[in-house]
Order: sequence, then C-alpha cells, then structure tokens
Amino acid sequence: MKKKGFLLFLAAVVSHVFWGFSFLFTNAALNAVHDDLFLLLSHRFLIAFAIMNLLLLFRVVKVDFRGKWKRIWLPALMGLMEPVIYFIGEENGMMHSTTIFSGVMIAMIPIVAIFAAIPALHEKPTVGQILFSVLSLSGVIGIGLLTKNDGALDWAGVIWLTVAVLSAVAYGLLDRGLSAEFTAFERTYLMIGMGAVCFTPVALFRVRFDMGAFFAPLGNTAFLLPVLFLSVFCSVVSYFLLSYMATYMTVTRSTVYANLTTAISVVAGALILREPFDPILGTLFCVLILVGIYGVQRFARKNEPDTVQKPNQTNGG
Repeated sequence: MKKKGFLLFLAAVVSHVFWGFSFLFTNAALNAVHDDLFLLLSHRFLIAFAIMNLLLLFRVVKVDFRGKWKRIWLPALMGLMEPVIYFIGEENGMMHSTTIFSGVMIAMIPIVAIFAAIPALHEKPTVGQILFSVLSLSGVIGIGLLTKNDGALDWAGVIWLTVAVLSAVAYGLLDRGLSAEFTAFERTYLMIGMGAVCFTPVALFRVRFDMGAFFAPLGNTAFLLPVLFLSVFCSVVSYFLLSYMATYMTVTRSTVYANLTTAISVVAGALILREPFDPILGTLFCVLILVGIYGVQRFARKNEPDTVQKPNQTNGG
C-alpha cells in the first residue's frame, strides 16, 4: 500500500509539473502558427494518438475492448468533455474575461468536482478535506491577484468558463467512474483519439483543406519542438497518469492536485519569462496550495475505497 501511495503521489506531481510548463510551449507553438489554436490542437492530438498506436503496434501496452463495445461511448464521451469541450470553453472564456477571473474559475474545478462526486459516485469527503481544498483554492486566488490583469470581463467569458469548468468536472467523474471497466491506457487512448478526431476537421477547414498548409508547421522547429512536448508529455504521459490516479484515488484527492499546476506555471513564468512576481506573497500563496493538497490527502477517510466497483456488481449492468 505504501508503494502504491508513493506511485500515486509521483503520478500526480509529474503530470501537473508537465501541465505547469505547458503554457510556455503552447505560447511558443501558437506564435509559430499565428495563434491558430485548432491547428495546434489538431497536430498535438494527432501526434499523441499516433504515439499511442505505436505503443500498441510494438506491444508495449495492450487494449482489450471485448465485451465493452456497448459502453465504449462512455469513455468517448469522456474525451468529448476533455479535451474537446474543455479546451474550447477555456480558450473562448479567457478571450472574454480578465486573467484573474479566468484563473479563479478554472481553479474552482476541484471544489465543484468534490461536491459533484457525492451524488454521482457516492464519494463523501471529510470536513477536513473540504477545508483544505478551500485553503488550496485561496492560494490559487492569491496568485491570480498577483498576476497582470489583462482583458475585460463580459457575459460570454462567464458562460464559456462555466462550460470549461463543468466539462472538466464531467471528465473527472467519468474517468473515475469508468476505471473498473476500462484500463487507464484504454481510457486515455479513446480520449486522445476523440481530440484528434474532433480538432482535425476544424483545423483542415480553417486552412481550406490545403494539406500543404496543414502540414507546413511541422517543418518549422519553432512549432515542432513545442508540439512534441505537448503531445508526448502533456497528452500521452500526463493524461495517462491522470487516469491511473483516477483508478485508485477518489475525485476529492485527485482533483486537488490540479492547483499544483497553477503554482508551477507562475514560478516558471517568473524564472523563465521574467514575469513580475512578488517573491514573498508568491511563496506564501504557493505554500497555501501545497498545504491544502497535503491536508486533502491527510484527512481522507481511513476506510476509503481505492477502486470503483463495476456496474454489474452494483446494479446488474
């Protein structure tokens, strides 16, 4: 059990460290394609899906969907929630809101997920877990207040960010709920496949189905290197680790780690991009995030189940 606990902790840290640095690579890739988000997302998930199929081809991993076809639409729906709807909602929301508001809204995902998991998965967080989740959220809000407040808030931003939050919560619930039926790799495989299938037609439409224009960015190292990082580490590795965590951790314990991404992205921005950063307050807010994450793990129920039962074990399928 101690070994599994360490592996889960390692999975959480590694995945969110990669996501913490993802904004650097996303910005670099977008600059190379004149801010064409769908072109970036298409290549990101096509490359990621190709990598996963290579892993299957060389039998590094395997999938087995026998007996699962009737319910395969559920992990496909999970992939529709994230990355497809979430990325669209987040991007449009950030375009129509301030950086502080968008950051706080995205930071609400763990809190909303905690309460959504109560009726959906019958997971009951302890009072300590709720309090420490709020503490971690306060650290994220504090960091948001330190950042440059670009943009202007309108109702479109509120709606789009609400869509992003709800889709991310739905993704997390489905990821946890399907963990007894589909392996972490199977869920990740279908989710990334959905990203490739949904983003690519839009990207092709935007370049008027000119295949030369579609593949041209891959010849530019300023685009290729960042998109490889996003494909390999932020998609294949990080989403697989997230699904691995969802297999053995409650939604309350797994989602709170998302706040770690905020702390890492701010520190990375300060150290690498030389963005304005108050070292005293910034460190304090990062500590609040970390203490909050620790508290959520520390005050979990002693008899908390680490797996979800298959549907046919609870309601006959």
